[in-house]
Parts: sequence; C-alpha cells; structure tokens
Amino acid sequence: MSDNQLRLVWIYPDLLSTYGDQGNVLVVERRARQRGLDVARLDVRSDQPIPTSGDIYLIGGGEDRPQRLAAERLRRDGSLVRAVENGAIVFSVCAGYQILGHEFINELGEREPGLGLLDVVSVRGEGERCVGDVLGDIDPRLGLPPLTGFENHQGVTRLGPAARPFAQVRIGKGNGTGDGTEGAYNDTVFGTYMHGPVLARNPLIADLLLKLALDVNALPPVDDSWYEALRNERIAAAQQPA
Repeated sequence: MSDNQLRLVWIYPDLLSTYGDQGNVLVVERRARQRGLDVARLDVRSDQPIPTSGDIYLIGGGEDRPQRLAAERLRRDGSLVRAVENGAIVFSVCAGYQILGHEFINELGEREPGLGLLDVVSVRGEGERCVGDVLGDIDPRLGLPPLTGFENHQGVTRLGPAARPFAQVRIGKGNGTGDGTEGAYNDTVFGTYMHGPVLARNPLIADLLLKLALDVNALPPVDDSWYEALRNERIAAAQQPA
C-alpha cells in the first residue's frame, strides 16, 4: 500500500459512471474500512490528472461519446499505465473495460486506440443488444463463487492470448462472441461487462482486489448477510424463465 494507507481512485465519474457503477468504489471502500484499514478515496474528474500512487483504480461504463473522450484523456495523461507498471490493481466495467484493451469502435464508427492494459479488442456487434441478467462461473483460479450481474451493451470483445476470460456465462451473452466468455483479466487488471453494481452483487470480487493490493492471501471476515440476500435474489431472478 501507499504509505500504510489504501488509496482508491475512481476514474472520471463525470464521464464513466452509468448504471450505478460508482457503487463499486463504495463497496471496496466499505469493505476495506470494515477490516480496519486506513482508506483514502480520490474521485478524479476528467479535467484532473490521475495520480500514479493509487493502489486500486476503478472505472465504470459510459455512453459512446464520453467513452471516446475518456480514452483520449487517459492516453494523453498516461498515469494509469504507469500506475499499472508500478503494480496497481485496476477493475473496469463495460466502456471502461473496452478502453483498457487495444482498441474499440467509437461513436464516429472509427477505431479508437485503447490503453493496451488488457489483450482484448472490441468491435460493435451486428445483432441484438446484450441486455439482461447474467449468471456465470468465474475462472476457478480466482477462487470465487458464481458471478451475477446485469449487462447492457452492443460491444463484442475478443480476447488475445495474453488475456484470460474472467468468467464463463451460463445465462447471458458476456463478451458477445458466442463462446460463453465474460470479461477478461491478467495478473492485476480486470474487465467485465457486468453492471449491478457488480461489486455489490459480488463482494468477494471486491475482497480479491483488496487482497491483491495488500498482497495477502486472506482478509478478516465481515458480515455478508446483506450481500448474500442480494446475490440470492438476483441469481434466482436470472434463472426464472423468460
């Protein structure tokens, strides 16, 4: 951690914060404080420089034009890439997930360069929009329970050899490629299409980010009864016949 203080950075809430994604940083902050950790949270607007000293960076979803503006400013700033090179953890959702890849299609129909932090490329899908509850199985190497979330995207994201699928969907479209994959990750960078906010539905993902940032194998237990009630309700809803 940075100077014995866990530093959470929420990137561009003025551009990338649709579908309640800002709830993700709130969940990480709360679960860190429940463990008695000293937490500093910084919300960085798109007209502000991004610090390189953060431990966990979170990026949400956004509409097409804000996504392009965010990508342009993140490339120009360069600090998020340097932070990852220094070992920072990044968790991204939807538009933020696409930005972390090599490229995506912007609202002008042009290929927009991403940050190259994930080995993925995103294009615009030709079929129906991916909308609805999702249920999937997270990569067993991460040791997490089933994934629950809500997707709402037109994008199709293909993974390269250096990216691992974050999950395999049982219900839903995930990356939109037809192979059942959802999201992508490497050692320190995670991307998903799941809203919800996804960390409220899946608090153990938030705990994983904390363990990676703290470089520990376990955290003290906390009361998960509220989260479990939400998880069970949404998992049951996803399994209901359409």
